[in-house]
Amino acid sequence: MGVHGRAAPHQPAAAGRGLTPWLGLLAAYLLGSVPSSYAAGRLTRRIDLREHGSGNLGATNTFRVLGAAVAVPVLLLDVAKGWIPAWLFPRWDSSPAWSWALGYGAAAIVGHVFSAFLRFRGGKGVATAAGVFLALAPVAVVVSFGVWALTVWRSRMVSLGSILAALTLILVLALSERRPEVLVLGVSVAAFVVWGHRANIGRIRRGEEPRFGRAA
Repeated sequence: MGVHGRAAPHQPAAAGRGLTPWLGLLAAYLLGSVPSSYAAGRLTRRIDLREHGSGNLGATNTFRVLGAAVAVPVLLLDVAKGWIPAWLFPRWDSSPAWSWALGYGAAAIVGHVFSAFLRFRGGKGVATAAGVFLALAPVAVVVSFGVWALTVWRSRMVSLGSILAALTLILVLALSERRPEVLVLGVSVAAFVVWGHRANIGRIRRGEEPRFGRAA
């Protein structure tokens, strides 16, 4: 990736060897659909994580129910589910157009939220979205992570941190991103994240949102 945040150009793969863009979209969706937190619950304690804690399939609920030793690998896997399609797939596909990275990233996020392996239910997509933009606009992710960390530290509410981080992503992209397609994806993903936290927003307004480090 160049100094201005532009995706580095890549050469089309040799004929017959490249990943076709449409197959790449399917692969990105299926990769995003891999339910890492659900699998962690089954493998470590033989439980369905959707029936414990907040019921959400994400790193935060994994931490609450299974502990940090399991939550950290789940978080890294969820980030990788976004980074791999957005960063690697464009270097493997048969198209010279860098913009397919946006489609691959979006497909991975959709896969995480609507998992094909869990009857089209999944997590909220925050970590996977972070992985996508870590590939597309890493500076925006670093700033957004700083806002998330500060918010969680002060409020102990991961949901509030995720919402503010999503809004920060839009702001940083609007100020620094030269590719309008990336900004459009950022706005769409941020809106998706906020919408996914609509129940949390209601609990925050009522003062009922669980605090990080306490039982849900």
